[in-house]
Amino acid sequence: MADVVASFDTREFRRALGTFPTGVAVVTARAPSGAFVGLTINAFSSLSLEPPLVLWALNATSPNLGAFDRAQYFAVNILAEDQLELSKRFAAQVANKFSRLEVHAGIEGVPLIAGCAACLECRAAARHNGGDHVLFIGHVERFGYDAQKRPLVFYAGKYLTAGSDLS
Repeated sequence: MADVVASFDTREFRRALGTFPTGVAVVTARAPSGAFVGLTINAFSSLSLEPPLVLWALNATSPNLGAFDRAQYFAVNILAEDQLELSKRFAAQVANKFSRLEVHAGIEGVPLIAGCAACLECRAAARHNGGDHVLFIGHVERFGYDAQKRPLVFYAGKYLTAGSDLS
C-alpha cells in the first residue's frame, strides 16, 4: 500500500476516496409543489439486478433533502462526456437549474434530461441515514441508454472522459 496516514485526516481521506473514478449523474425529482429539483452526484451505484435497485447519497445538510425525502419517484440521469457544463450547473446553487434545458416527462412527471448516456426512472424504495449523508435506494421501473455515448467521469477532483478498453 502507498502512504499510510498515521492520524485520521478528513482531507487526506477525501483524497484517498478520490482515487476511485466514478461516473457523474444528475438526480431529478418533483418537489411537493410540482417544481423540478435536481443535483449533481457521483455517489451512485447499482445495488441489485433482481430486483433492479440503485443507490445514491445526498449530504444530510442539502437544501434539496426535503424534496427528495418526500419524492415517490426520482430519476438518475447519467451524464455523457459532452455534458460537463450541465454537471457544473446542477452542482451550483443557482435559482433555476432547469432553465432552457430540454427535459422529458418520466414517471409521475419526473424530469428526464435529454442527451444523457442513460436515464433510470426509479420508485423510491428506501432511505437510510449514513453518517453525514442520506442513502436513497430506488427500484428501477424504466430505463433507457445510448450505447454510443461515453460517460462523464470524475477522478481525483477532476472531470475526465472514459479511457480506452484494456480488455
